[in-house]
Amino acid sequence: MPPKFKRHLNDDEVTGSVKSERRNLLEEDSDEEEDFFLRGPSGPRFGPRNDKIRHVQNQVDEVIDVMQENITKVIERGERLDDLQDKSESLSDNATAFSNRAKQLRRQMWWRGCKMKAIIALVAVIILLVVIVPIVLKYHT
Repeated sequence: MPPKFKRHLNDDEVTGSVKSERRNLLEEDSDEEEDFFLRGPSGPRFGPRNDKIRHVQNQVDEVIDVMQENITKVIERGERLDDLQDKSESLSDNATAFSNRAKQLRRQMWWRGCKMKAIIALVAVIILLVVIVPIVLKYHT
């Protein structure tokens, strides 16, 4: 037996009835919480008051069940929101990478178009020179 309880009891009381033990335990150093657990709930065991207590306890149990379900749903919702946020960030990163790659490709295609125009212009100039220079030289001399 814990020392707290032994100091209140002598050997005669330890072998005595449960009521004397409770009485001795409740005499000193007890608070309301200990009294409740040692004495139990006050009031009659049967009757309308007990039915009311039972009814209120059932309501409390129902509320506890509902709140536990709500907490579970909130936790699941938080997990889903975290998943959605991760997917959203991933999509945002992919969109940024796609945009950068599209700009880079657009520049490459623009330079390729400029190069093709330059080559066509150079070929046209060479062809004109090949055709015009002999004609000019023929008529000039």
